[in-house]
Amino acid sequence: MPQKILIVEDEPIIAEDISMILEKADYHIVGIANDGIRALDLLHSQTPDLVLLDIALGSSVSGFDVAKVINEKYQIPFIFITSFSDRHTLEQAKDVYPHGYIVKPFKKKDILVNIEIALHRSLKKTKTLYRSLDELNCIAWQNISNKEYEVLLDLTKGKSNQELCDIHFISMNTVKTHLKRIYTKLDIGTRAQAIAIMIRTESDRIA
Repeated sequence: MPQKILIVEDEPIIAEDISMILEKADYHIVGIANDGIRALDLLHSQTPDLVLLDIALGSSVSGFDVAKVINEKYQIPFIFITSFSDRHTLEQAKDVYPHGYIVKPFKKKDILVNIEIALHRSLKKTKTLYRSLDELNCIAWQNISNKEYEVLLDLTKGKSNQELCDIHFISMNTVKTHLKRIYTKLDIGTRAQAIAIMIRTESDRIA
């Protein structure tokens, strides 16, 4: 499945240029936001794998504001794309820990290389923090399905039941059914227990 990318850029021509570059590289564009508020809406509804994020968005919600929300709620990689490379802006950028920083005007390879590295780092982090489906099935009473694992992973990342509905395009009843099956298969009864099982222990990470 192609990696899903959200573009946050207030200049339509630049946004379209980025979109064309990514589509030719087989990435899936889940949306283009021309301001911070729209970016936050798309983050909630589309759950991208990565965000390309302009800093100056010409609105009350800046790229830095969006970055803080990404860190707090979504824990997905983002890459700043900006015309600014002054020391003050760089210091602000470092405070929100981007996975990359691209200065305009950019080249095609600047975009693609930064994305590839950011996604690789994110995948490595996920594998380090959370148990894999195979690992879970080694301790489950009955095998957990791929879809159930996806739901469990998002639950572990702090998503509410309603957010699980939105992310996976399923009804609340279906979410509750998935969770009931997961709890039964893992012989647990609460969300907290599910999260505890999903998160690797220190010894697991070392191994």
